[in-house]
Amino acid sequence: MAIKNYDELTSMELDTLREIGSMGTGNAATALSQMLGREVRITLPEVRIMGYNEAIEWIGGPEEITAGVLVKMGGQINGIMLSCQQLEFVNLVLDSVLQQHIEDYSQLAELENSCLIEVGNIMISTFINALSGLAGMDVTLTVPAFTVDMQGAILAVPMAEYGGQSDYIMTIGGNFVCDNKQVPCRLLMSPDLRSLNALLRKLGVSDE
Repeated sequence: MAIKNYDELTSMELDTLREIGSMGTGNAATALSQMLGREVRITLPEVRIMGYNEAIEWIGGPEEITAGVLVKMGGQINGIMLSCQQLEFVNLVLDSVLQQHIEDYSQLAELENSCLIEVGNIMISTFINALSGLAGMDVTLTVPAFTVDMQGAILAVPMAEYGGQSDYIMTIGGNFVCDNKQVPCRLLMSPDLRSLNALLRKLGVSDE
């Protein structure tokens, strides 16, 4: 039966989405490891369906400054995917690729921004490739957009795009482990309800 809101997902459907989240973030960690030239693992990711306000608190609060890489999905799945790059993650990337370290986001210049966009795009693309391969669905991605802003403002984009359909968003979180240090990994995915129902049908956990 087709769902009309994220909070109607059954336990089996949620377990299936968690499996996708685990596979996708594992692949993203592998891609990140190859790009950085360092071993990167990810802790067991937590996949949850949250209200937008709860999701903002989960990534650190509405006034916390974060770098965000946002991509729109098209094809057989329409929606938005967002990579929230907190300062520990930013410095892991910049240290590995550019041998640089920043104290706050105001120190980012064009070269650093390009590096973070590339990393975010690779992580999102790898995640979506795992999803589309598992479901047998074609998904296209737009050129990534990059911003540094308060997390409440960044998350306002999917809220404005899909808030009329649902007050919920899929959150995928874990910690990357590199050199025995853990840095947060925060991904947010918001497929529209038509796409979510199509995905669940393709995965065999929904009949209609």
